[in-house]
Amino acid sequence: MTETFKDTVEAPAASGRWAAGEDPAKRRQILEGAKRVFMKLGFDAASMNDVTREAGVSKGTLYVYFANKEELFTAMMETERAAFVASVRAALNANPDPDTALYDFGMTFVRHTTEEKVINAIRTVIGVRDRMPHLCQRFFTGPENIRTVLTDYLKTQVGAGHFVIEDVELAARQFLELCGGGFFKLRLLGDMAGPPSEEEMSRIIRGAIRVFLAAYGVNQNRPA
Repeated sequence: MTETFKDTVEAPAASGRWAAGEDPAKRRQILEGAKRVFMKLGFDAASMNDVTREAGVSKGTLYVYFANKEELFTAMMETERAAFVASVRAALNANPDPDTALYDFGMTFVRHTTEEKVINAIRTVIGVRDRMPHLCQRFFTGPENIRTVLTDYLKTQVGAGHFVIEDVELAARQFLELCGGGFFKLRLLGDMAGPPSEEEMSRIIRGAIRVFLAAYGVNQNRPA
């Protein structure tokens, strides 16, 4: 079936046109449509036909870019993960003051991880864990994720003399747990109907920074 669809799409592009399957705008169009379908129906109920209708492309075009539903779903989740990583990296780099940078990072992190669409996406990923274990592993612990971004930032700040941290990876995990404030687990399990208010998020993040500075700030008294 896949091969038949591939044979029906346009011939390789002439000068000035993208070759079949290589147009980034078309790929984004498909992925955006797929995201709406998967978030509404879940992985199992969604079909490639649903995606073609939602994305406004032909089935032949869809199969040029993605061979099957599993490949499409993986690409969609990778795109979402990459966008999240880029947003938290930008938050860290937007301000040279480490306290402010960590606050912006924490707020970005909590806003994103408590959004309804993100909670639904993670539930969907967990739901296909047995069939697609590589996707779950890559989504949560891929080579570049929120923890690795924070770890790299903290290493830089330790080198600049802003923090004293022996185990930077552990410190990054601790800060993420402090920022989460239990929100993510409550949202994921359905015990929290919606995202926390901006005021509540800010209160938790500021508390997380106070604890983090007490443990790793350069001016803290430590045993010899």
